[in-house]
Amino acid sequence: MNLSEHRYTLELEWTGNRGGGTASYRGYGRDHIIRAAGLPDLPGTADPTFHGDRDRWNPEQLLLAALSQCHMLSYLHVAVRHGIRVLGYTDSPEGTLRLNRDGSGEFTSVLLRPSVTIDGAGGPAAVELATGPMHAEANSLCFIARSVNFPVEHRPATVS
Repeated sequence: MNLSEHRYTLELEWTGNRGGGTASYRGYGRDHIIRAAGLPDLPGTADPTFHGDRDRWNPEQLLLAALSQCHMLSYLHVAVRHGIRVLGYTDSPEGTLRLNRDGSGEFTSVLLRPSVTIDGAGGPAAVELATGPMHAEANSLCFIARSVNFPVEHRPATVS
């Protein structure tokens, strides 16, 4: 195996056939199951705007989750490298999706709102480092943020 290359696999199964397949736009369900070895199944669907089920994850939410998770994990790594001790981390990401006249759409931006709690060591200089430069560094390391074609912005808050 090449150490600089990693492969990921999963299985996707559409479970929304209501008996008539895709005979009409409103005649089929958008439900599906995402599976990966050793993990619990993830119930998926379309956004409710596109006839999905509000009780299942949609691709737009999963993209936001992937960006938020990746940034957090990269940030925690950066914190260790800088000697900043993170005690808590939450995020409330928001994405903007633009629909086009031809029925397509794309994300135009994502805003991450990480709220980080660090220990008091290092004083105001540590808070400043944890609030700005460390988030920029984490963004540059995040595999998912580097893979999308829209800006991923940050509005961080740090407390000690």
